[in-house]
Amino acid sequence: MTNLALDHVYSGKVRDIYDAADNRLLFVATDRISVFDVVLNETVPDKGRVLTAMTAYWLDQLADLAPSHMVSCDPDVINGTLPSAVVDGDLAGRSMLVRKADMLSVECIVRGYITGSAWAEYRKEGTMHGTKLPTGLVESDKLPEPIFTPSTKAELGEHDVNISFEEAAGIIGSDLAERARDLSLTAYQRASEHAAARGIIIADTKFELGLIDGELCLCDEVLTPDSSRFWPADAWEPGTTPPSYDK
Repeated sequence: MTNLALDHVYSGKVRDIYDAADNRLLFVATDRISVFDVVLNETVPDKGRVLTAMTAYWLDQLADLAPSHMVSCDPDVINGTLPSAVVDGDLAGRSMLVRKADMLSVECIVRGYITGSAWAEYRKEGTMHGTKLPTGLVESDKLPEPIFTPSTKAELGEHDVNISFEEAAGIIGSDLAERARDLSLTAYQRASEHAAARGIIIADTKFELGLIDGELCLCDEVLTPDSSRFWPADAWEPGTTPPSYDK
């Protein structure tokens, strides 16, 4: 865990979170890596800086779609906000000052291609998150249109469980589930088009959404290799497992 002169709130698989006062938090993205929800002893140097930079980039690209919890990634701004300067050279680039949000208790996943757990379910049942899909799809096929496929939000060390939209609505309410679905699909479509123009396929991604002053906001990491499957477009071939830019 990162050791800062702030009250420690929580540590996830990658991020350490601290109380930054005034209803704000300091996120520190470490270089830890996890595989199937298990944190490994090995680290990837500067991984946390890459995750933070990518999140800041995508939040800027999607700013017209929804607000976010981001306040700043600038060390000078962060240190000027905190009671004492804590973001030094080692933490610069991996620290993000954010507003607190009431986080939705479901993961907002969008799939544009069938792979991973969705492919495993389709092979067995012909469905994805319980919804019937067209017959004849092969691994890594592009779906007729992107699909919102929520999951539960498991505790650290446990696994998320794929659920239907109706089950998600039962957890967070129908209105909020519809708003989350619409924002997630729109953000995925925007990001996919942006990435495709640069030779990258975003096969799927997971958004973390929360409410700040009643507004639905993009929170936590956004469109990083830890939350998304990125494939090189020139290596994608339906029926195979493309090489993936992840971890």
